[in-house]
Amino acid sequence: MSAGRLIGVVGPSGVGKDSVMAALAAARPDFGLVRRVITRASDAGGESFDAVEPAEFERRCMAGDFVLHWHAHGLRYGIPVGVCDRLAAGETCLVNLSRTVLAEAERRFDGFVTLHLTAPPEVLSDRLAARGREAPEEVARRLSRSDFGLPPGLARVIEVANTGPLDRTVARALAALQIERA
Repeated sequence: MSAGRLIGVVGPSGVGKDSVMAALAAARPDFGLVRRVITRASDAGGESFDAVEPAEFERRCMAGDFVLHWHAHGLRYGIPVGVCDRLAAGETCLVNLSRTVLAEAERRFDGFVTLHLTAPPEVLSDRLAARGREAPEEVARRLSRSDFGLPPGLARVIEVANTGPLDRTVARALAALQIERA
């Protein structure tokens, strides 16, 4: 069995990363979702994640339980090392990553691909307001970061606009991933 591939899904807050990832996994049973560990309250809503207190996150970090980890938006995020076993078993894994760890992910994972989702600011604003997780000032702060680019020098980046129906976005992403794989 050949090794799997890690696909890091990135994009600004509100672009629909989790929705696109779930739809990709539904369309392709050989795609699995990676569940992140986050220092966020378990009832915060949004994606499925494992909530931990900051001290527990730090303990896990020091124990080497994360293959990637980072700080963002006042929280800590970690990708459990178990993803390595899934990749070794041949699974393609989708993971919501921060732009700050993309270069490290490329170094650590053969065949790593960045799936960069985009959408215009007005679409992002509407989506952030609709999810109701952040106060208006936090929404404004997230929108101010929406045009930050990806780190330079990434080897494999696929950019897909998530502006219309989800099934269209998924079809474009799957086609681009198939072309990249060939």
